[in-house]
Amino acid sequence: MGLDEAATKPHEQLAAHLTAKLDAVNELIRKRMASRHAPRIPEVTAHLVEAGGKRLRPMLTLAAADMCGYGGEFDVHLAATVEFIHTATLLHDDVVDESAQRRGRPTANLLWDNKSSVLVGDYLFSRAFQLMVETGSLRVLDILANASATIAEGEVLQLTAARDLSTTEAIYLQIVRGKTAALFSAATEVGGVIASAPETQVRALYEYGDALGIAFQIVDDLLDYQGDMSVTGKNVGDDFRERKLTLPVIKAIAAADDDERAFWRRTIEKGDQRDGDLDHAMALLNAHDTLSQTRQDALAWAEKAKSALAAMPEHSLRTMLIDLADYVVARIS
Repeated sequence: MGLDEAATKPHEQLAAHLTAKLDAVNELIRKRMASRHAPRIPEVTAHLVEAGGKRLRPMLTLAAADMCGYGGEFDVHLAATVEFIHTATLLHDDVVDESAQRRGRPTANLLWDNKSSVLVGDYLFSRAFQLMVETGSLRVLDILANASATIAEGEVLQLTAARDLSTTEAIYLQIVRGKTAALFSAATEVGGVIASAPETQVRALYEYGDALGIAFQIVDDLLDYQGDMSVTGKNVGDDFRERKLTLPVIKAIAAADDDERAFWRRTIEKGDQRDGDLDHAMALLNAHDTLSQTRQDALAWAEKAKSALAAMPEHSLRTMLIDLADYVVARIS
C-alpha cells in the first residue's frame, strides 16, 4: 500500500514534526521486542518492523495526542502498542495468505516458517497488552482490546466471504473496518483519550481514523485493477488471480446478467481461471463502470475523514491530517 507516488508526502511532514516522539517509539519497540530466552523473536520481529514501513498508525496516535495538548509519555507507549498490533497481524496474515513477499522483502514465514510467524505474532500481541496496561487507563485498554478483537473478527469474516458471490458491499465494508480501519480509528481515538480531550474531539478522532482506514483499503483494492506495478509493487489483477472479492468486483456482480454471473462463479467461486479471463473481468468492470464507482466511494470516505476534523482545534497537525486524507486518495484522483 505504497504512498510514495504523489508530489508531496504528508506522512513525511508528520514524521518530521514528530521526530523526537517517533525516536522514542522506535527505541521502546526495540526494547520490548527483545527476548532473553527466545532469540528468534527479535530476529523475526526486526525483519518486519525494520523493513521500511512508514509507521503511519503510530504517527496517528502521536499526532492525535499532540493535537489535543498531551504532554506526558504514554502516547509513546500507545504508539508502540499500535505498531505491535499491526506487526502481529501482518505476521499472521502472511501465514493465512501464504504470502511470499511483504514490503518488497521475503516474508517471515518464508524465511523461517509458519510456526515462528504465528508464535512471534502472539508474542507481539502480548507485548502490546503489557504496554496498554502500563498507561493505567481502562478506557485505552478497552479501545485497543476491542480493536484487536475486531481485527481478528474481520479476518475470519473475510475467510468465509472471500469467494462467496453473495457477499454484499455491506459485508465488504464490515471486513474493511475489521482488517484495516479498526486499527486506524483506535490509533487516533486513544491519542485523544490519553490527552483527556473533550468527548466531541475523541469521537471526531475516531471518525477520522475510521474513514481514513476505509479510504485507504478501497484505494488499495482499486489499484489492483488499475495501478502501476512500479509504484504499487503489485501485479495488476493479483486480487482476481487470488479470487478475492473486492469492491469493484462486488459491484460488477451486483449488476451482472446470468452469463456474467456464470463467469464470476467459475473464476472466483470455483477457481477455474483460463487465459484471457483477467481481460474479460476488466471488460466487465469497465462495462458496469465499477472502477469509477469505487473511486467515488474512496473519495467520499476521504472527504468524511476530513470533515470529522472540523471538531478539532486549529493546529498544524490538523492540517497535516487533512492533507493525509487527500494524499491517501491522490493515487486515484
